[in-house]
Amino acid sequence: MKNNKATSFKEKKEEVPTTPWQGPKTQLLLFLGQWLFLVLLPSFASAACDQVDHEALLSLASKVSSSPPLNWSSSTDCCLWEGILCNQDDQRVICASLPGRGLSGVISPYITNLTYITHLNLSWNSLLGPLPDDLFSSLRHLQVLDLSFNHLVGQLSPSSSQTTALQTVDLSSNSFNGSIPSSFIVSAVSAGSLTTFNVSNNSFCCFSGLIPINNGSNHTSLSFLDLSYNQLTDTIPPGIGLCSKLQVFRAGFNSLSGSLPDEIFNLADLRQLSLPVNSLTGPINDGIMNLTNLQILEIFSNQLSGPIPSQIGSLSRLENLLLHINNLTGPLPVSLANSTKLSALNLRVNNLTGDLSSFNFSPLQRLTTLDLGKNNFTGEFPKSLYSCKSLTAIRLAGNQLTGQISPEIVALESLAFLSISNNNMTNATGALRILKGCKNLTTLILSKNFLFEPVPDDKSLGDLDGFQSLRVFALGGCQFTGQVPTWLAKLKNLQALDLSFNLITGSVPGWLASLPNLFYIDLSNNLLQGGFPNELCRIPVLTLKEASDKVDRTYIELPVFVKPNSATDQQYNQLSNLPPAIYLSNNSLNGSIPIEIGQLKFIHVLDLSHNNFSGSIPDQISNLTNLEKLDLSYNQLSGQIPASLKDLHFLSSFSVEYNDLQGLVPSGGQFDAFPISSFEGNPGLCIPLTPKRSCHQSPQSPPQVLEVTRRSKTQTILIALVFGIFFGIGFGIGFSMDDKKIPIIGRRRK
Repeated sequence: MKNNKATSFKEKKEEVPTTPWQGPKTQLLLFLGQWLFLVLLPSFASAACDQVDHEALLSLASKVSSSPPLNWSSSTDCCLWEGILCNQDDQRVICASLPGRGLSGVISPYITNLTYITHLNLSWNSLLGPLPDDLFSSLRHLQVLDLSFNHLVGQLSPSSSQTTALQTVDLSSNSFNGSIPSSFIVSAVSAGSLTTFNVSNNSFCCFSGLIPINNGSNHTSLSFLDLSYNQLTDTIPPGIGLCSKLQVFRAGFNSLSGSLPDEIFNLADLRQLSLPVNSLTGPINDGIMNLTNLQILEIFSNQLSGPIPSQIGSLSRLENLLLHINNLTGPLPVSLANSTKLSALNLRVNNLTGDLSSFNFSPLQRLTTLDLGKNNFTGEFPKSLYSCKSLTAIRLAGNQLTGQISPEIVALESLAFLSISNNNMTNATGALRILKGCKNLTTLILSKNFLFEPVPDDKSLGDLDGFQSLRVFALGGCQFTGQVPTWLAKLKNLQALDLSFNLITGSVPGWLASLPNLFYIDLSNNLLQGGFPNELCRIPVLTLKEASDKVDRTYIELPVFVKPNSATDQQYNQLSNLPPAIYLSNNSLNGSIPIEIGQLKFIHVLDLSHNNFSGSIPDQISNLTNLEKLDLSYNQLSGQIPASLKDLHFLSSFSVEYNDLQGLVPSGGQFDAFPISSFEGNPGLCIPLTPKRSCHQSPQSPPQVLEVTRRSKTQTILIALVFGIFFGIGFGIGFSMDDKKIPIIGRRRK
């Protein structure tokens, strides 16, 4: 687990919002100012640096390496060395600052001899090993310590009782573990010096009396406390309410339990309260209205219950309200409209109710992101939203909304993301005629609406003034009739297309290969006939490295949830993380699988199951070196399984069950990990159970099983639709409480 943390430091740092005084511009100015100070001040010094400090720094240099090497020479004054600053009186080292210098190695224990140092910054390097045991007790003048973004390990020494000068401690994004000793900051907090304490993204397990509840003072200087991304258990640490100057408190992505303590609501200066992805329970107390300076409230992915406080709108400075994935009930509080500075409102995956069209969103002119998906709201698409001109993303999916899309939606000129899937909307063609006027739409998810309507086939929908920015288009689970509309061929920026779980007839269109950016195609669970078109083997993003490398890697305004065949949703915040895939399962396709399929070198998922493909499995599939899932089950394939497939080293899911294959199943590579069920239903296949045992004959399928597998395709589609509507399909909004840890799925791309 720690290796995963170590390789994703930057990613996690981006997920936790920074405070205004910790932004990248501020940091750059601080570094530039410090740099000038380091370069100019020593030029006025006449004496050489202290010998003890000189030797301590040489010891540090001997334990690390860097490229280019540090210009620390034993024959020169250490006060002139890179990153070193000395005081003017006695030339003692007071600052060592080498952030992002490419240092690797360990921290020398002799660094504790720098007894006059006030600032030590070795952040954003590759330092290993533990900290010297007496680091804090020896460096009694230390004010700023920044060792963040390294690979440091071990536990923190409790010997810091005399460290009273500390103002900033940043040990984030390392691999420290154990408990946080109470003596580590109690003395600094009690002395009124410590303002910033950040140990996020480590493996600390407990607090060990972190908050000084018995120091007799509620005038501590601590203003920034970040404990997020650790393994903390138990409850929120008692005594947090005594940190009266606290402005930022983060403890998300841990295993904290219990309710929100009332003492939190005494922190009148609090700007940010961030406790997501824990196991907190109980209601949100009305005392939260005491936090009148609150700007960010994020307690998503917990087990909070009860209604949203009715007077939450009294938090007039609130900008982000993120309470999604909880068990909240009741309606949207009317007072919420008074939080006119609100920019992001996310209440997805709760049990909220009420007529959404009756809520007045119009005062929320700064609202950019609205996510109310997977609740129990009724009514129509709220017309008051059309006056929120700053909106860039709207998700109302998974509710009980009715009616049609209004032409007034085109007033949202910045709208890029719209998901209203899994509702009861009507008039699909009319909706698309209107929505093509939203020129900046990049993600449009309308799945599981418009039941049994004809698939929108108005050729004007693909005109140059419509949907030309669209990258994700999902119309799955609508039970549309008709054929794949040809106007889609004009959407040259389209990257992901989902038309699954419909009643679409005709053939798989070869013109899909003319879309230069398309890499995700889901036409599964339809009534398609004909063969696998050779043109599909020439999709640019799936065949050419140059095209694959150009896939848009920017973040989507809201995550999309894709669940082709699994029991839990997969969340994608970037389209480039979406697995390049072709899903054609559960149709009536026939003929052989073309040997040209070996050209799809950048595909990750190929699912041709539940069709009528015949002939042999092309050996050329072994060219698909990025393939992770290959499903050829329930077809009429014959011959042997190509032995070359065992060289597909990323293949983690494989099935050829219920075909007419013969011969020996390949052994070695990934094939040794596939279950016998991947091969059953092929009476001529020999399955080696272990290298020392003889071939295992797969049993003949009972006639009644085979008959079920060959049932009418319409019947198969209808059964699949019931499954899809219950669990969620394609780009639908099939959320479940398994979504609690909100995985951010990263996929390998080459």
